Parts: sequence; C-alpha cells; structure tokens
Amino acid sequence: MSNCSRINAVSQIAKINNPVPGTASEVKFDYFAEDVFNEETMQKYLPKDICVKLQHTVTENTPLDPAIAADVARAMKEWALDRGATHFTHWFQPLTGSTAEKHDSFLEIKNGTAIMAFSGKNLIVGEPDASSFPSGGLRSTFEARGYTAWDPTSPAFIKRHANGATLCIPTAFCSYTGEALDKKTPLMRSLQALKKSVARLMKCFNRTGEAIAITLGPEQEYFLIDKKFYLNRPDLLQCGRTLFGVVPAKHQQLDDHYFGSIKPRILNFMTELEVELWKLGIPAKTRHNEAAPAQFEIAPIFEELNLAVDHNMLIMEMIRQLAERHGLVALLHEKPFAGVNGSGKHNNWSISYGNDNLLDPGDNPHQNAIFLTVLAAIIRAVDMHSDLLRSATASAGNDHRLGANEAPPAIISIFLGDQLNEIIDQIEKGGKSASKKAGSMKIGVDALVPLPKDATDRNRTSPFAFTGNKFEFRGPGSSQSCAGACVIINTIVAESMDKISSELETFAPEEFNTKLQTLLQKIIKKHKKIIFNGDNYSREWEEEAARRKLPNLRTTPEALKPLLKKENIELCRKYGVFSETEMRSRYEVFLSEYNRRIRIEGELALEIAGNVILPVVQEELNAVLDTLDKSIRTGISVPMLKDNAAKLASDVNALIAECSNMENALAQDSSAIIDGMNKLRTIVDSLEIQVDDRRWPLPKYREMLFIY
Repeated sequence: MSNCSRINAVSQIAKINNPVPGTASEVKFDYFAEDVFNEETMQKYLPKDICVKLQHTVTENTPLDPAIAADVARAMKEWALDRGATHFTHWFQPLTGSTAEKHDSFLEIKNGTAIMAFSGKNLIVGEPDASSFPSGGLRSTFEARGYTAWDPTSPAFIKRHANGATLCIPTAFCSYTGEALDKKTPLMRSLQALKKSVARLMKCFNRTGEAIAITLGPEQEYFLIDKKFYLNRPDLLQCGRTLFGVVPAKHQQLDDHYFGSIKPRILNFMTELEVELWKLGIPAKTRHNEAAPAQFEIAPIFEELNLAVDHNMLIMEMIRQLAERHGLVALLHEKPFAGVNGSGKHNNWSISYGNDNLLDPGDNPHQNAIFLTVLAAIIRAVDMHSDLLRSATASAGNDHRLGANEAPPAIISIFLGDQLNEIIDQIEKGGKSASKKAGSMKIGVDALVPLPKDATDRNRTSPFAFTGNKFEFRGPGSSQSCAGACVIINTIVAESMDKISSELETFAPEEFNTKLQTLLQKIIKKHKKIIFNGDNYSREWEEEAARRKLPNLRTTPEALKPLLKKENIELCRKYGVFSETEMRSRYEVFLSEYNRRIRIEGELALEIAGNVILPVVQEELNAVLDTLDKSIRTGISVPMLKDNAAKLASDVNALIAECSNMENALAQDSSAIIDGMNKLRTIVDSLEIQVDDRRWPLPKYREMLFIY
C-alpha cells in the first residue's frame, strides 16, 4: 500500500503541542485605530480649518470641498510614511464580491531626484483597468477605463504585510460613462435615499434637524481547519466546499462545541485577529465557538452602515490571512461541509434619529407612536419586496445553506415575538382590547407599557427577526458582502416610509393620532401575512406560506429573476440606487457567476472521482478479490467477504457509470450538473465507508472537523 498523505497529515497535526507564537501576550488597548486616518490623526496632521471642513463632509455627508484635497493628501502621505507605508492604493469592492487594489509607490522622480509625492488628484480619483471586472454588459472587454472615487466617510487605513505597509483609501468604482461597477456606490446611494425618507417621516412627528444614522452589526461565521488537510482536498482548494465526504457519527448533535471552551490554538488565532482588527479601528467585540465543530464566529460593535460594510470586508480578509500564519485555513463558504451547520452573516440593522433608536419602543406615547410607525413601514416594505430581499442572498454557496441547520429558509418572513405580535393584533382590531403585557392600545394617547430591550425571544429559523431594538436579517451567506442586502433593505424601507409620510402630511394636528391609528391599522391588515413567529423549517409553514402567496425562490436562478421585474427596476430607479441598466447588469453578473461556479464544481467533482477516487477503489477491489481468492483456495468459507466484494464491485461499476453521466451533464445546464454531482457524491460517499481507512486519499470529515 502506498504511503497515504492523509494519514501523514493526521500524524503531523497530532504533534502540534503549543499554539503558534503570536501577539497574545502583548494585548493592550492603546493601539486601537493606530493605523486609521481618523479624526484624532487628522487633528495632528491637518491645519484646523481644513480638519473642520473634512470632518463636516464625514459627519454631515456634505460635498467635499475640492480646494482642501491637496492639503488632505499631503497630510495623509506624511502620516502614512510615518507609519512605514511605501505605497498607496484605492481600495474598492467590485462585483466579484471581494475587494480590489492596485498599489502605486509614493516614489516619483523630479529633476533626476527621487521624492515622495501624493497629490490631491491621487487621493480623489484613480483609474484602474475596468475591463476584467464583471460588469454585466455595462462595459465591453475593449473598454478598459474605470474610475475609483475617494469615499471620505470611510477613513483611510494602513494594511501591513511582512515586508512593509500600504495606505488604503476606500473608494467607489464606476465606469467611464458613470455606471456603478461596485457594491459601495449603490450602498451609499441607498443610505442617502433612506436618510431623506427618515427626515421626512420624523418631520411628520414634529422633529427636525437631528442627525440620522443607519447602523449595522454583522456577525461573521467561519470554519477553521488545519492547512495540511486543506492541501489534500482539491475540492476545498478550488471550490471552498467539500464535494465529497461522509458526515461522522458524532458531529454537532450533542451541542458540545457551541459556546464551548475555545482550544488554545484557535484562541491564539482569535486573539491575534482581534489585535490586528483593533489596529484598523474595527471594534471586534465577540468571539465564540459556533454550533458545528471547527466553526466559529466574530462580531463587532454596531457602526455606521457604510463603515460597517467596509470593516466586514476587512474582517474576512484578516481572518484568511491570519489563519495561514497559524497553519490553519479559514473557510468562508456558506456550506463547506454537508450535514452540519453552514455559515451565515447575520445583518443586525437599525435606524437612529438624534439620540433615539427608532426601533426601540421607548417609554412614552410619542416614542411609541414613532416606533410603531417605523415598524409598520418595515412590515409593509418586507411584504411588498420580499422577492428583492431574497435576491440579495442568492448565490451558489447560499443555496446549500438556506433552509436547515439554523439558517433561514428561502421564504422571507418577519418574526416579531409574542409581545409585539399582540400589540400588532390590537392595532389591527382597533386598539381597545386589553393586553396581557401591554395594556390597551391607543396610539399617542395611552402609553404603551415600556418594553424591555429584549421584548422578544430569538427565532433562529426566521429570515428577518426583530430582536429588541433592531432587525436581524439572517439570510446573507458568510462569504457575501453585507452591501447587497443592506442596499435592498434601505431602499424598500425608504419607499415605505415615503408612502406613509405622504398620508401623514395630509393630517391636521388635532386629528393626527386618530388618523395615524387608522393608517397603521390599514397597513397591518394588508401586510400582516409576512409575519410568522413559528418554526420556519416546518412543512406546515411552507404550505401556509404558499396559501399566503409568499414567494419561495429556492434556487439562485429563481431568486435573481425579481431583479428584472419592471416594478423593482422602477423602485430602484426612483430612489437613485440603480439605473435600469445597472439593475439588469447585476442580474447578468450574478447569474453568470452562479453558472461558472456550478461548472467549476462539476468539472472538479468529475476529476476527483475519476483521477483520485477511482484508482483507489479499484486497488481496494483488487485487494478484496485477492483475499477472497486466497480464502477459496484454502477452503475457508467467508460469506461476508464475498458480499463485501460484490457490493464494492457494484459501486465501482456505478462510479464509472456516474463519471460518464457527469461528462454528459457538463454539456448541459447548471441543474443537470448539480444533479450529476449529487449522484456522483452518493456513490463516492458510499465507497468511503467501504475502502480501507489507510488507503482513502481525502481527509475525512471526522479529521478536518475535530483535529486542529
């Protein structure tokens, strides 16, 4: 028997006794945001008047004064050089779903002399090649020009590597003709639209001129496995998920990994990760073991939404980089292992006006009225546009995750909890019935009994759940940018708030409360079908959702079609979030990406099955037949050995047949390829159980999930 690299990997990993040395022993807090060009740094490097103007742009979202660009660039360069940076880059988020950067040195030659230079133009605009980024028809391959534009609301930062550092400037990315080629531009447009709608709604309640903040707290789930296992799994290397593998007898059934004691090697990684994130001003707060073995979670403190999205992209990048430093590999795919929990990215979204969180019920009638109005707007928005919310979660990886193992289903619904649901029922019925918990309801007159922060239980099966003072959208996958989901949430809530404001603006002051109650009653009656507080996994809910005519878009091709609906295109165009061509381009980009990923997985599944698995099982079959032949020649009757040989021979033939079928499937569409992969996996996983453990070439689930 040839030496098995999988067995060698297990042996080598077992010899790791101590955590990889890191920075855990030097944890301090005085370096928080030391690599960020924030307000404190600006005050040190910029003249006071320039600093005030720049901060005004950052905090008030006012247009940047071009006259200060040169001064800001000079200060940013000096700070970056002081921090050891040698290059700068415009850091942007193309439609690939990851980040992109092109490094330029500060070095310039002037009159034969080397100088360090960084102009206002270098800061404000860049010109990377746009031809190779996906555009969905917005750009032709021969049209290379694209532009990056500085986003001053997200601070510049320094990324460090083994041999130096680079100044990174967060930017939007657009085409030569002005179309958005990235995820940041639509996000900033949607934030602008929502803030206008919030200001309009609050004016109806006689509140004006206060700061509006849309906040986000994304929880990031991920897996960690030893790099030696990863390098022996071609499917993980190329696809990010295992195309084959038997779920071990013990995985997550005992719930012993969830919130369990963190292993020293992992804790050392987590500690160093937090330190590096803190240097970048990312307020990483929570770390813990997740439900599946080898699965973990990190969550930051809530931040302004645009900044939170940028920070989440950096969190994913840092997780990958630092895992490598510790001899690990981070898997951010939504379902790297079949049969156990997948990984999501829970988007905790909220709105503040002045010092008030508009999703906090408050403790007086006026606050209660605002809260219930905002709540009604969100209920209406999600009900009317649940198809767009589903579109925002569509991906090949997420198709494997949605609908099981604490991931919500493809059917979008809202969870409110018993107490809020009771209040909603009271409003619908007219507001005079007594509530066990909240007293009678008459908006703006009788005070709603103060609700605690956690006025609801948690529903881990709900896609869109109210969790005390925010909504948690659990649909997005772990590898996805938060931007896509938040663009849709912002836009549909803005439209819903405007619809309500249009009616509120017609109410006379003396009849405002009475007519508000009637309006909310009408909204709730029409849109309450989106509210569901039960088990979203149950067959009964799927049937009930169908009766309520809620969309159930199970696959990515189905889920992307709403992007082409006339009313959805008009909604996004009206709020300036996407033009029609930009909307259609997203459909083309995301569908093409889906089809390419499925094809890559199909081709790799065939390659592994034919070139890695088949030779091993044929070798196993020959060994079993040799043993059987010897037993027959020596007169020893071993009936079970004969049965095993027959079963193994049958599965080897089945594997050869399914490889042939897979070749045919690859000439067809994605659904045929997926069906072929599923059949191929069934045979390969059956063979994994039959083949001698010392011979099986691929690291097994029981090893990858438990040995690290």
